[in-house]
Amino acid sequence: MKIVIIDGSGLIGSKLVNNLRQLEHEVVAASPRSGINTITGQGLAGALTGTQVVIDVANSPSFEDKAVLEFFETSGRNLLAAEVAAGVGQHVALSVVGADRLPDSGYMRAKMAQEKLIKNSKIPYTILRSTQFFEFLSGIADAATDGQTVRLSPALVQPIASDDVAAVLTEIALGAPANGTIEVAGPEKFRLDELVQRFLSANQDARRVSTDIHARYFGVELSDHSLTPGDRLRVGRIRFEEWLGRQAQVA
Repeated sequence: MKIVIIDGSGLIGSKLVNNLRQLEHEVVAASPRSGINTITGQGLAGALTGTQVVIDVANSPSFEDKAVLEFFETSGRNLLAAEVAAGVGQHVALSVVGADRLPDSGYMRAKMAQEKLIKNSKIPYTILRSTQFFEFLSGIADAATDGQTVRLSPALVQPIASDDVAAVLTEIALGAPANGTIEVAGPEKFRLDELVQRFLSANQDARRVSTDIHARYFGVELSDHSLTPGDRLRVGRIRFEEWLGRQAQVA
C-alpha cells in the first residue's frame, strides 16, 4: 500500500514512516524539504498518484491566531483537493482532545476549522484526537515560566507518549475509515502543575511550579474537563515513569 505522510520528518511523522516501512508499505515522507508543500500545492499531485492513504500530522510553524488558522485552512484545502483528484481512499488527520471545548484558543479554533474541512470533503476519513504528548512538557513549562517560577493550572490532564500516538495512527491507516473521530490518551491522569514539577525535578531543573487556578495554558484558562478525553477512547500503554526512564537512557 502506498501511504503519504504529511510532515513525515516531524516527531510523529518520522515514527509513522518507520512503523509503516517496517510493515513493508510504500511510504512517502512529504515535507517542503522533499519538494511537497501543502501550502503552495507544490509536488502534491505527483506525490499522491497511486496513493491509498494520506496521514496528515503537519503543524503550523506559527501559533499566532491568524497565522495558524491560515495554515490549517490553506493546507487542508490544497491537500484534500489533491486527494480527490488522485482518488485517495482514506484521509487520516491528527487533532487535539478538547479542541471543541476551548473556542477562546486560536490554535483550537484552527484545528476545528481543519476538522470541518475534512468532514465536508469527499474523502473517507478518520480523525484522531490526542491528548498532549509527554514530549511537549518542556515547552509547556517554558511558556509558563517567569524567572524561576512556572505558573500552572492544577487542571486534570491525561498525556501520552508520542510512540503510542504513532502506533494508533499506524493501526488506523491500515484499517477501514471510521468517517468519524477517535480519541487517544495516556494510561494515567495527572494534575498539570504536579506533572510538570515531576518532569522538572527528574531533569534536575531548578525551576519551581506555582499552582494558580487562573494560570493560562497557551492563552486559555483550564478546567478538569478542558483537555481530558471522554469515556470512549483508545488508551496508550506507556506510563510517565517509563517514558522518563527512556528519556534518561537516550540522554
